[in-house]
Amino acid sequence: MSAEKSSDPVPLDTIPISPDGGMSDATNGATNGTNGTHDPEKVITVFDDPTNFNVKHALQNAWTLWFTKPPSGKQDWNELLKEVISFDSVEEFWGIYNNITSASELAQKSDYHLFKKGVRPEWEDPQNKLGGRWAYTFRGGNKANDDVWLHLMLAAIGETLEEDNDNEVMGVVVNIRKGFWRVGLWTRTAGQAPKKGAAAPEGSQEEGKKRLETIGKRFKSVLQLPDAEQVEFSGHADSAHSGSSRAKAKFSV
Repeated sequence: MSAEKSSDPVPLDTIPISPDGGMSDATNGATNGTNGTHDPEKVITVFDDPTNFNVKHALQNAWTLWFTKPPSGKQDWNELLKEVISFDSVEEFWGIYNNITSASELAQKSDYHLFKKGVRPEWEDPQNKLGGRWAYTFRGGNKANDDVWLHLMLAAIGETLEEDNDNEVMGVVVNIRKGFWRVGLWTRTAGQAPKKGAAAPEGSQEEGKKRLETIGKRFKSVLQLPDAEQVEFSGHADSAHSGSSRAKAKFSV
């Protein structure tokens, strides 16, 4: 007799992360025999049963989604910036993405920020203050391309924007503005040379720049930009000094 399936989704916060990520094979032995009955001792992933899976696929890092709402007057940044939710699995990401307002429907002067958990999307955050960002502006409208934003988020949480030991990517951002929209990739360092006796990025200035340029090229590839287009990198310190996110670019690819 076939096991009955619940009509309601299982709450994601009640489902554990599989010790091996639940990725050993396509079915993970989710069924037993030829009649398709479930074996409760077997690992069942969302790929086996979208409603009754019993493990989640772990991400390498936990992430937090933030939202900046449009100002309604003279408001401080902290009043506009809202923490939405944190997650650490593939299933939770899709559950969140499928139940929030799409980037293309955000109001002017809105932002989404997807950052590693524990990192606030602010220049002043201790993990950001020595860093910078890659950015590209899409002009001619203020409706974001949902596919571009989705692919950028997937590249971030999938850890494909940098090498394993780079530890550079802090988060990704989409900004909706009048007549344009922009995406950004925040990094832990800005390619600066280490300062003697002070906490500083690893390696030489040239090594730091090379590391960031590689990340910039991957960022550009995710955006599917033509070779003639350039993405630009600027340091947060320069942006803070100029009082604008449009600080002069340090380099571009």
